[in-house]
Amino acid sequence: MRHIISMLVENESGALSRIAGLFSARGYNIESLTVAATDEPSLSRMTLVTRGNDDIVEQIKKQLNKLIDVVKLQDLSEGEHIEREMMLIKLKAAGPDREELKRLTEIFRAKIIDVTEASYIVELTGASRKLDAFIEAAPEGLITEVVRSGPTGILRGAKGLTL
Repeated sequence: MRHIISMLVENESGALSRIAGLFSARGYNIESLTVAATDEPSLSRMTLVTRGNDDIVEQIKKQLNKLIDVVKLQDLSEGEHIEREMMLIKLKAAGPDREELKRLTEIFRAKIIDVTEASYIVELTGASRKLDAFIEAAPEGLITEVVRSGPTGILRGAKGLTL
């Protein structure tokens, strides 16, 4: 099962390395990882996606909580949450393909953020399955490059990842 683990971590050099090292030392895989500053300058929010059964993920969370860099941890998959992923995709756009790609971006509520004579760069935000569907719907042979952020998320309701 896929788990999205969100953490508040000390905003110090080496924190990311120690967390990634915990995963590699135990043979766990990190599917995606995002880190950014929070409104508190001494903390960063790290969102990590991994897969495993409940026992493995529970072990991962216990190991993460032992790290001095981890201030607070939440498994977003345990409750109602909102998750989003961002994708930038470069598409070959010449001739009749240009209009078809414009229609495709409208259908998916994406944005064309860069236009050249030969290409479009499209920005798309949503659930991972929406991004996957866009890639599937893109005409074959037109995708030049894909960059994805990996999922990030937040719990719904009053409860949150705060101190």
